[in-house]
Amino acid sequence: MDEENENPIKNGNREEKKDLCNEAINGIVRREDLHPFFERSDHSVNKVHFSAVPQICRDEPCQLGVDEAGRGPVLGPMVYGISYSPLSQKQLLVDLGCADSKSLTEKKRDEIFDDICKHRDSIGWAIDVISPNVIANSMYRRTKVSLNEVSMMSATNLIRGAIEAGVNVAEIYVDTVGKPESYQARLEGVFPGVKIVVAKKADATYPIVSAASICAKVSRDHAIRAWRFREGEGIAAEYGSGYPTDPATKNWLAANVDQVFGFPQLVRFSWSTAEQILESKAFTVEWEETEETETSNEQKILKFFAKSPTKSSLNVHAKKHPFFTERCLFNATVL
Repeated sequence: MDEENENPIKNGNREEKKDLCNEAINGIVRREDLHPFFERSDHSVNKVHFSAVPQICRDEPCQLGVDEAGRGPVLGPMVYGISYSPLSQKQLLVDLGCADSKSLTEKKRDEIFDDICKHRDSIGWAIDVISPNVIANSMYRRTKVSLNEVSMMSATNLIRGAIEAGVNVAEIYVDTVGKPESYQARLEGVFPGVKIVVAKKADATYPIVSAASICAKVSRDHAIRAWRFREGEGIAAEYGSGYPTDPATKNWLAANVDQVFGFPQLVRFSWSTAEQILESKAFTVEWEETEETETSNEQKILKFFAKSPTKSSLNVHAKKHPFFTERCLFNATVL
C-alpha cells in the first residue's frame, strides 16, 4: 500500500495523516531490504514503513515501545521507531539481546535487527523517517513547530497506525522528549484505557523500547548510506558523523553551500551551525515589506456594528483561540 501526501505538518489530531508522506510496505523482511527502500525514496518528504502485523499480536494483548535515532545531527533524517510483541513473550526480547542501541556496536545492532525480522510471527515494528527538509521547514514556518512537537506527533502517528492496523496494544513505553509527565498525559489523552509509561532512558530500561531504538538506528544508518544527492554530481559523501560539533561535518557544510540555493537536502538548514555558514557564505536576501494602504472608497467594517462592552467588564480572555492563531487568521477590518 503506497500513499503520498506533501502537505506540511499541522497539529496532533487525526488530520496528521494528511500531513505526512506515508509509504506502508510489507516488503522489508531483512536488513538488506533497507538500502533499496531508501535509495528509491524522495528525500524531501517523510517515509513511513509498517511491517506485517503478526496474528498473535492481533489476538493477544501487546506491549509497544517507542524511540528515535538521529535527533541531534545537522545532517540526515530523524527516524522514529516502534516495536511491539505479546506480553506473554517478553523474554524473547531479552533473549535477542535488545538493549539501548547506543550501547551496542553497529554489527550487534544489525544482527538484532535481522533477528527481529526473523521473528515476524511474534514481533512487529514500524519506522517514520522524518526528512531533514520537513524538520527545517517545520521550525521555520510562520507558526513554528518545534523538534519536540515533530517528535511527539511522529510517535503518536506510529502508535495510532499500529492500533488501526490491528495490533492489540495494552501497554506503551516511550523514551521521552521534554518533560515525561506532560508527554505521558498527552498520550493518555489520545489513547485512553492503555497503560502508558513515558520515561527518561526508557531505551535502557524496557527491552521493547530497546527494540524500537534498534529499528530506528539501523534504519537511519541505511537511510544515510543510501542517500542520493539530487543537487548534482560531485558532492562528496565524507561528511563525518553529521553532528554539529564534528570538524569533518563543519568542513563539509562549508564546502557544499551554494551562494544562491543553500545546502543540499541532506542538511537541516534550521540548525544554528548551518545558519551561521549560510550567513557567512551565501548571498544576503532582503525581503520587501508589503504596505497596507487604504483607498478612499474602502469602508471600515466596524461601522456596521455597535461597540461591545469592554473585555475587562465581561472578564473575557484576550488570547485568541489556537484555531485562529495556528492558521494565521485575523479579524477583518476593511470591506
